[in-house]
Amino acid sequence: MLKESEAFSGFAVTDIDAAREFYGETLGMEVTDEGGGLGLQLPSGGAVFVYPKDDHEPAGFTVLNFPVEDIEGTVDGLGQRGIAFERYDGFDQDERGIAQPGDGPRIAWFKDPSGNVLAVMSG
Repeated sequence: MLKESEAFSGFAVTDIDAAREFYGETLGMEVTDEGGGLGLQLPSGGAVFVYPKDDHEPAGFTVLNFPVEDIEGTVDGLGQRGIAFERYDGFDQDERGIAQPGDGPRIAWFKDPSGNVLAVMSG
């Protein structure tokens, strides 16, 4: 029934201008203005809709994952752009904040200006 639909994901932010700067300038993503919100164009061809919400509360989970080839280089590069990486109890994270959870991919978490959790990961 929906297999032909061009589905997309979305999440809220408190400040659309701060989100535009963060996603467009800090992360270097292609960002477009879309009906009161932002479109994040993903290299895979997908899209994410980011919309303003005054009473936004960040989710307690990762809302956007970025697979990368070189996680150490990516974490270092993002750190040079002012991004701080999160530390979570129960994960063995190295000095950069990169975790190797069980048999899963290596992963490092960070937040956008609205507190949404994002991650870079390398398998």
